[in-house]
Amino acid sequence: MILRLLIGSLILGFTAHAAETSVPQHPNIILLLSDDQDWNGLSIPMHPDMPGSRSDYYETPRLAKFAAESMRFSNGYAPAPVCSPTRISLQTGMTPARLGWTKAAPPEANHKLTEGDSRKAIRDEETTFAELLQRAGYATAHFGKWHLSGGGPERHGFDVSDGDTGNRDADPHTDPNPVDIFGMTDRAKDFIANNTKAGKPFYLQMSYHALHVPENAMKSSLAHFQAKPAGQLHRDPARAAITLDLDTGVGRLLDAITALGLEKSTYVIYMADNGGGGGGKGGNHRTSSLRGGKGDLGEGGIRVPFIVRGPGINPNSWCHQPVVGYDWFPTFCRWAGVKEPLPGKSDGGDLTPLLLGADQPVKRRDAGLLFHFPLYQGDTPQSALRDGDLKLVLHYEDNTRQLFDLSKDPYEQNDLSKTRNEDADRLEARLRARLTEAAAKMPKANPAFDPAKATAPRKAGKGGKGRKKNIGTPEP
Repeated sequence: MILRLLIGSLILGFTAHAAETSVPQHPNIILLLSDDQDWNGLSIPMHPDMPGSRSDYYETPRLAKFAAESMRFSNGYAPAPVCSPTRISLQTGMTPARLGWTKAAPPEANHKLTEGDSRKAIRDEETTFAELLQRAGYATAHFGKWHLSGGGPERHGFDVSDGDTGNRDADPHTDPNPVDIFGMTDRAKDFIANNTKAGKPFYLQMSYHALHVPENAMKSSLAHFQAKPAGQLHRDPARAAITLDLDTGVGRLLDAITALGLEKSTYVIYMADNGGGGGGKGGNHRTSSLRGGKGDLGEGGIRVPFIVRGPGINPNSWCHQPVVGYDWFPTFCRWAGVKEPLPGKSDGGDLTPLLLGADQPVKRRDAGLLFHFPLYQGDTPQSALRDGDLKLVLHYEDNTRQLFDLSKDPYEQNDLSKTRNEDADRLEARLRARLTEAAAKMPKANPAFDPAKATAPRKAGKGGKGRKKNIGTPEP
């Protein structure tokens, strides 16, 4: 037994040393963030054993090549089922529940519950990882959709940016620069080239507007998909077209990295800010699509494409550990060699061991992944906790709960809350304790509620301007 423990200690020590030496000093970091993209919204799978984890209609050849050079996370999550809470969570490393920011849109009326409060601007006193990287000697850039107000990216750690942008800034950009995909790419290429020439490490965030405003897609892309037979999972030509345009833009940026010889010193992350479409408590229970969508805490609203390429990462590899967007804060700071202490209330954990091949849970201040959406959008107000393979969802309007074993039931069809009551009780207690500790904003009874005037939750859209013209069949 002593010999076995000694050997185990040596192996662990070697693994830790390998992890340290596999990360280059001051690597470049690029985050590619798509908008409203389904977990199965690429032409390559996000799970090796689930055919429904890839699109049967969209085409993403450059991201397919990128994935073959990368690690794919089958259980990668956005911090929120809508965009701005995810974006501030990424920047600060905290959950939307702790931040008190769960939605940017105005509150809805005529519901049984009054929505939990949600603010609309990042605060000057909130430390972003961009500020920490900047002070560690990095050049920093943010191109595309900011959507956090607060004076824009350059007030929060970025050297250059497109300013205090939001959804509508994509509207004017049409063919040949749909939703500014290629304009963003050109600005990013200049930023990379200038800092490479200066010998300065850089952080670059590409916050793409796509898949918003799909009617602005390239005419050639739209014509291609209008002539293509529809799939079972996806069938909207406009959404497919803007997906292909985004893939082209990503490919041009990756080509620039290769041309400058930066592949061995640059981490590139691709993920989405939330799932696409609209869901609901009933959800879509076909065994080929995740339940729910944008605006609710079904897997379809929060599980997203999550792909990472870089030094020490095995090509065409997989990780099935649950990870979430706010894990990037400590990971980026570790890669950049940040010496100053991280904010005391950071919720994320360093993903470096997973990326270097370890198969172990991420070390966070709290083990489970917390999601909080006390609002009416794709569904009624709710919160969720994923702990290992189990996921508990609380629905506040009718005080019900659901429990799923995602290892056996990723489509969330089999509610185990009655048959595994002890697990449901345990996770509910942890979830409520987490919300209390984070001082989360909670929904409350609406004393003015009139059932005769009640409105259904507004179904979450996929971006766009309300569709000026009918150019595609709506998604299921």
